[in-house]
Amino acid sequence: MITSTSSKQIKNLSALIKKAKERRNQGVFVVEGPRMFYEAPKERLRNVYVAESFYADDKNKGEMDAYMEGQQEKLEVVSDSVFRQISDTQTPQGVMAVVEMPHYELSELLKGDETHLLILESIQDPGNLGTMIRTGEGAGITGIIMNNQTVDLYNPKTVRSTMGSLYRMPYYISDNLEDTIDILKGKGVRLYAAHLKGTMSYDEPEYTGACGFMIGNEGNGLSDEIANMANTYIRIPMEGKVESLNAAISATLLMYECNRQRRRKNENLV
Repeated sequence: MITSTSSKQIKNLSALIKKAKERRNQGVFVVEGPRMFYEAPKERLRNVYVAESFYADDKNKGEMDAYMEGQQEKLEVVSDSVFRQISDTQTPQGVMAVVEMPHYELSELLKGDETHLLILESIQDPGNLGTMIRTGEGAGITGIIMNNQTVDLYNPKTVRSTMGSLYRMPYYISDNLEDTIDILKGKGVRLYAAHLKGTMSYDEPEYTGACGFMIGNEGNGLSDEIANMANTYIRIPMEGKVESLNAAISATLLMYECNRQRRRKNENLV
């Protein structure tokens, strides 16, 4: 059992939780809590750390031992005090896992006429990003594209906010978003920018073909360079004195409008 925060393993685990650079260098990230642990692809589990009191519970121990069968060497028991010190949550949930990052090519996000993308420029709030990933899975998008100025995808708060969708949502981090958008347009993906200058309501265009929705930074929106690459500006109508919506809420409305239209189209084809 690990009983000291000076342990080499614990020092590394703490660095992975706190530092995006360390996560990128090692190609792994940390998840916390039974739900995120059990949903993690088993083949991508690198290490598992369980709190002493959590593992002392017969039910927890039985479930974990059964799940880790054949991979017991990856499991480390940690004293409760050490676990509390390294946990990123106010109420530690007793289990952490180091998980290997997946890798996707841009082509894996493109599904012909079924392509449905969320394209993010410089989103800064980890909760917003995590919510978009989770909602994107629910809306049936084929992937998320983001520039490298967007908050780290594997920030602990982002990871928690995805509620497991991070394991299943293909993504692509672009070093040059303009070039990536050019590729998308060359593949026939029609792009819509949520923009205050939009004159067309978001529910007017037809989204049943390959399409992508562009969402900008929470404070500044899309840059002019990226917004100008859209095929169409769209707007979300506002009542009262509200000027704009939270970025994740805006993305949700757009993704689900696309989902609604595609469901109606498929129903009419039956």
